[in-house]
Amino acid sequence: MQKKPAKPAKVPVHGPKHSNQVRIIGGAWKRTPLPVLEALGLRPTPDRVRETAFNWISHLRDGEWASAHVLDLFAGSGALGFEAASRGAASVIMADTNTAVVRQLDAIKAKLNASNVQLLRSDALATAQSLAVRGQKFDLIFLDPPYQQDFLARALPLCSKLLKENGLVYAESGLPLTFEEGEAPEWMAGWQVVRADKAGMVFYHLLQYTG
Repeated sequence: MQKKPAKPAKVPVHGPKHSNQVRIIGGAWKRTPLPVLEALGLRPTPDRVRETAFNWISHLRDGEWASAHVLDLFAGSGALGFEAASRGAASVIMADTNTAVVRQLDAIKAKLNASNVQLLRSDALATAQSLAVRGQKFDLIFLDPPYQQDFLARALPLCSKLLKENGLVYAESGLPLTFEEGEAPEWMAGWQVVRADKAGMVFYHLLQYTG
């Protein structure tokens, strides 16, 4: 009997269901709960994944956060951006297109008196393009977009223009970003995966741009 061709791997649409809050896990606001809206596609980074990712980042930065300038292009719950701010980042720009999400992020910012956080209600790609034109550079960029809209393929080429030397991109995706030699897509050109792991349906990575 002829075998049926294998179906291509499916990318999760929204990821696993989440609880209605997450917690900051380190820094000045450790254990502070962050409410999570039931917005379509909003999928906060789980606490365990965030703890691992920030351990990676802290190790590569030798624990130094005070000089870090951070960009969170798909802010969502704010779990990544506020985590960086809690650990003492010099500045954190958080962008999201959803008005209700940005309103909630603003309420959290006020509650925490997070003077190092700037919120933008704007499209992630347009924000990246605008910041690149203005010559702004960042030590760390968070990319946690909806999985099925090819945002990583469009965002990573822009991020290469936004990173400082030795800067890092943290990226989550529904499929791994590790490829055999010669098999990486064009939009991964110049990017090196320096850390990678998987938790449930979430693949998470630290990337550096080597040009």
